[in-house]
Amino acid sequence: MYVLIRTNNLYFIFMYVLIRTSNLSFLNLLVFWQVIKAQHSHQGRGGATIQVELRDVDTGNKITERFRTDEALERVFVEEKSFTYLYQEGGTVTLMEPETFEQLEVSKELFGKAAAYLKDEMKVTLQYFDGRPMSASVPPRVTCTVVEAQPHTKGITAQPQYKRVLLDNGLTVLVPPFVEAGENIVVSTADDSYMTRA
Repeated sequence: MYVLIRTNNLYFIFMYVLIRTSNLSFLNLLVFWQVIKAQHSHQGRGGATIQVELRDVDTGNKITERFRTDEALERVFVEEKSFTYLYQEGGTVTLMEPETFEQLEVSKELFGKAAAYLKDEMKVTLQYFDGRPMSASVPPRVTCTVVEAQPHTKGITAQPQYKRVLLDNGLTVLVPPFVEAGENIVVSTADDSYMTRA
């Protein structure tokens, strides 16, 4: 089945339903779901499926659904607005509209796991539908400081290619063995992966 997807007033036809983990939301029986995680699988001679973890935008409840790749889903068309991150208290994040300096409080849940990357003065994006925020996103690449790392030992061939380090935001990521504590690295916020030294 063909699926019609609209982006920036352009229409594209796809042979399969494309579900990404970025801030796409779908409309289902007047309940708005945000896609948290998606995994494509193909088992034997059967058709391919996509297993999707969804979050109810209103309640925050999460469910897992399975879709066939030929199933048509209706995408919610959202308006995106940029804000500056100020601070967070408990489960609330305070943002500022950069032109009017108006402050806005939103639920930390809108950011999902990306909330760990929030830093002072960071530019973030809110996705609105029908005048209310549906989801929020941080930049795709963020610079973090390594606070704990095992020292690099040269000459040991049995050592793994990557090692785990602790970042200043509390996340642990895999990095090459030459990365040391105190260094700044660039991390992909989509999958928490090391990209390069900063």
